[in-house]
Amino acid sequence: MNKLTPEEERIILHKGTEAPFSGEYVSFRGKGAYTCKQCGTPLYKSDDKFDSNCGWPSFDDEIPGTVKRSVDSDGVRTEITCKKCGAHLGHVFEGEQMTEKNVRHCVNSLSLKFIKDED
Repeated sequence: MNKLTPEEERIILHKGTEAPFSGEYVSFRGKGAYTCKQCGTPLYKSDDKFDSNCGWPSFDDEIPGTVKRSVDSDGVRTEITCKKCGAHLGHVFEGEQMTEKNVRHCVNSLSLKFIKDED
């Protein structure tokens, strides 16, 4: 497991949320993969990232078998966590018609680490 900063712990371990439009990956467009900040598991491919204007990085698909969905403590939203280590990622929403896949993974930048594709 990677060492986390206090702010990363607040998000990843205590299910916090970073302020909208504050994360480093909100507008980021590099080619590669986004991994779990805590354990390093690849979670999302850059090709599945899209601009939703919601204030957090958005993806319309995950790497199969890496993201767990569960009912959030509010009983309404669907929380997403890293299937390997349980790190809080954010929430997933369906039916918004933002992409053809009709899914939006709304993820905290602090829960992710970007790994650039090899050229």
